[in-house]
Amino acid sequence: MRTLAILATKLSAHILHLFHRGGSLPGTIGLKIDSDILKGLRFEGPIILVTGTNGKTSTANMITDLMSYSGYKVISNRKGDNLRPGIVTTIVTNSTILGKVKANALVLEVDELNIRHILPNIPVSALVVTNFFRDQLDRAMEMERLISTIESVLPNYDGELILNANDPNVVRLSLKAPKAHVTYYGIEENDYSRTSTKEASEGKFCPKCNERLVYDYYQYSHIGKFHCPNCGFASPKADVSLENIDLINQTFTNEKVKYKNPYEGMYSMYNAAAVMALAKYYHIDYSYVQKVFESAPQPKGRNEKFNLNNQTCVLNLIKNPTGANEVMKVIEMDPSDKNICIVLNDNDQDGTDVSWIYDTFFEKLMKESTKKIVCSGLRANDMALRLYYGGFKGKILIETDLDAAVKSCMETKIVTYCIATYTALLPTRNAILKGMK
Repeated sequence: MRTLAILATKLSAHILHLFHRGGSLPGTIGLKIDSDILKGLRFEGPIILVTGTNGKTSTANMITDLMSYSGYKVISNRKGDNLRPGIVTTIVTNSTILGKVKANALVLEVDELNIRHILPNIPVSALVVTNFFRDQLDRAMEMERLISTIESVLPNYDGELILNANDPNVVRLSLKAPKAHVTYYGIEENDYSRTSTKEASEGKFCPKCNERLVYDYYQYSHIGKFHCPNCGFASPKADVSLENIDLINQTFTNEKVKYKNPYEGMYSMYNAAAVMALAKYYHIDYSYVQKVFESAPQPKGRNEKFNLNNQTCVLNLIKNPTGANEVMKVIEMDPSDKNICIVLNDNDQDGTDVSWIYDTFFEKLMKESTKKIVCSGLRANDMALRLYYGGFKGKILIETDLDAAVKSCMETKIVTYCIATYTALLPTRNAILKGMK
């Protein structure tokens, strides 16, 4: 049965490849034939899972490069198909008919709700967790449910946990994994840290005794240095801790060595810290980490810049309040005149509940330097209403035609910032490329 499942997965993937198609269908077919297909595979070398609400794609891809540069033959789902069928497709199509995986390292980005399907079924060496925030409430519901699904498979896990020491919702995983060893990473207090926050926060209460947590400082949202005044639950000492954060030049220091982060924003600094923590655990020389940072490609739609004919456009993905707030901060740091296009969809992959836009500080865009904001997408009217309620005094336009919306912003030669939800990202990118021709 297992050999048949492997054969069906590989054959269907080959047929799709002939038609220049990909996707997770082969894994779905394999799982239909044998729901335990992963348990029958044979692995060599480390297996690293990366999960969390924000940053898992960039972090997983940098870890993939790190392992490759340091001499491993690596298989990864770099394109980000991180649900169970997609992961099965990635692994099985890179295996022999007898189930031997053709690599000596595996790096997988895994959706948070799918950790329970992957962790117990393959010999995971390290689980890297970035952060936990509210995201896609219609699918994941409240964050407590999401975290509990991961906690449910940790009691017997005896590998490495690589955890964000500044997120209480991540640190709490260590309480449910008595057999695991933990490496923590974090960021020291810096010029951007704050002693209070107005951002939506999901880390307010102690996971052990429910007492309200006290913060010495916040980096963003509920990420920071915390402690419980009742039971002592607190930010653990980080094994890798970044210092001297400079968000203008995107630099930091670790162990007195200066590094340049390939991506912008405080949240991306944590991705860099996670990569360094994994390198430390596997005793990989930091010169390879430096190489990863220097050569990291810019993911499509993650602060992606387009320049042509004196026209500049910047594209960013938004999908939840915390990630969106970090994008707002990056835009806010640009004092120049700008136009903004916001494309809001509510398809299943975006999350059908768009109430999160009221937890996002779009007010950071509402300055004199913002000349107009054009709203598009399936929920353009909702987005325009949010801006109106937010008090924006400039032009708010609704344009249902995406190409026209982007073109409207690019008519003048000032910089255009395009912000799009998941299913709107690629169409918005295509609209930008058309507008620059």
